[in-house]
Amino acid sequence: MSSSTEADHGAASSDDAAVAGAPDKASAADPGAGSGPAAGAPPPADPGAERSVPRWRRSLRPYLLIVPALLLTGGILYPFGLGLYYTVFDFAASKPQPDFTGLENYRRIFTDSSFWDSAWVTVLYAVGAAAVETVLGVAVALLLHRSTLVGRVLEKVLILPLMIAPVIAAIIWKLMLQPSVGVVNHLLRPFGLGGVQWTDTPTGALLSSIAVDVWVYTPFVAILALAGLRSLPTSPFEAAAVDGAGWWFTFRKLTMPMLWPYVLVAVIFRFMDSLKVFDIIYALTEGGPGDSTVVLQIRAYLEAIRFQRYSFGLSYMIVLWAVVYLAAMVLVRYLGRVQNRAAEVPK
Repeated sequence: MSSSTEADHGAASSDDAAVAGAPDKASAADPGAGSGPAAGAPPPADPGAERSVPRWRRSLRPYLLIVPALLLTGGILYPFGLGLYYTVFDFAASKPQPDFTGLENYRRIFTDSSFWDSAWVTVLYAVGAAAVETVLGVAVALLLHRSTLVGRVLEKVLILPLMIAPVIAAIIWKLMLQPSVGVVNHLLRPFGLGGVQWTDTPTGALLSSIAVDVWVYTPFVAILALAGLRSLPTSPFEAAAVDGAGWWFTFRKLTMPMLWPYVLVAVIFRFMDSLKVFDIIYALTEGGPGDSTVVLQIRAYLEAIRFQRYSFGLSYMIVLWAVVYLAAMVLVRYLGRVQNRAAEVPK
């Protein structure tokens, strides 16, 4: 009996040893079977992949990102610098071998009465166009902000003048303002105003040019003002309505102080653009009658292209650039102060 028990015990021990040794044999046959990832799992990311990129390439990445900006800046500064260089010579069609003249071109400009006449016309045009467009644009924005059916329709129609090139708009208005066959005089004839010489007098030509500019760009101011109105907080207006404040008080004390930064952005854009106007005036009056509507941009064109005094015309452009730059600096600084005051209005 005891011998049979010992035999059974020995057999069981040998079976356990065989089972225990089976994984060892499998591990020996396939070293990655026990420790590798499950079947179908993605391979682990190589932690040294990023470190494999050379250091010089990693340090070069920030500079590659600014290459487009540098190319754009160079494309702007190179022609500007070349034009500034030409202004110290006397390049002209009649003088193929120019001489160095220094600041002589600028001295001639500031001592020429035609420059001051053009500067005065430019200021009148820019101030008049920007002022009328601002007033009309804000008024149109206030009407559209009421969300009536007429306002929603006009909001879609408002952008149509902006879709027309200014020079095309000026040509259309030139035909409409013709004294004999123009549609404007035809519509005014029943009121005894037919036959008006819109562009044949100095004052009429300037006012007609400003009117075309207003027709084209008032929607731009209106769209910016409307966007500003829709972004204003409603709580101050609700509190004013509860207190019984009237429309004029609300507009003067709440709407305009908070809306003025948006309006001033439109004024800056339009005033800067009006200072360097060329297309509308040239297509409508060509600077006439006489020199009554010759602004600085047209004066520079006449000197450089028509009279072929290239350096003198470029000097006009540099002077105009300086005027626009100084005006932009003043207006942008004023915009910063206006924004600070608008931020103090209780929201």
